[in-house]
Amino acid sequence: MFKKLYFGLSLLMLVCLSPLASAEEISARQVVDEFQNQLLSVMKAGKELGFQGRYDRLDVAVKKSHDLPKIARIVVGKQWEELTTEQQNKLESVFSKLSVSAYAHNFKDYSGESFTFASEEETGRGGVVIHTNLHIPGEKDVKFDYMMKKKDDGWQIINIIADGVSDLALKRSDYTSVLSRDGFDALIVKITEKIESYAKQ
Repeated sequence: MFKKLYFGLSLLMLVCLSPLASAEEISARQVVDEFQNQLLSVMKAGKELGFQGRYDRLDVAVKKSHDLPKIARIVVGKQWEELTTEQQNKLESVFSKLSVSAYAHNFKDYSGESFTFASEEETGRGGVVIHTNLHIPGEKDVKFDYMMKKKDDGWQIINIIADGVSDLALKRSDYTSVLSRDGFDALIVKITEKIESYAKQ
């Protein structure tokens, strides 16, 4: 009896620890849904939280759902390889703060907004695009397309296109020109100033 019980418990432990029995992988759509729910939650408490409160609430959510290091590398393009390791780390850190600050600034209050899923499509390089709509009472819907890539067996956002405008393309055009023209330190100053402006508005 005890041998059977011990064997059963041992088998159960092996099943629980087996990768095959691990929680089902979170889909690209679920990553976007969870992130959008976090945004709405912060918006609803936006005024009470203030900028810093919204920033603190969104910090984990943004870093979990966005591949910020990859986005930072894409933003500066080929010039990334010309940066020192210290500069690369600095850029990733400052860019991360910029991304969270932008969300904390742009999603600061709530007036009945909601997100809805529209569709999902696969891209040619193993990625996925999640199409959603932001419904704003009394205004035209805003279309958000989330470009997703696999990372460490999970899905993360690498670009967001709002009403046809790529956030990544805008940043790349702006930041690569500053880096080429004025250098790395000037780029960091520009990004830091933008973060400060978000916090004051």
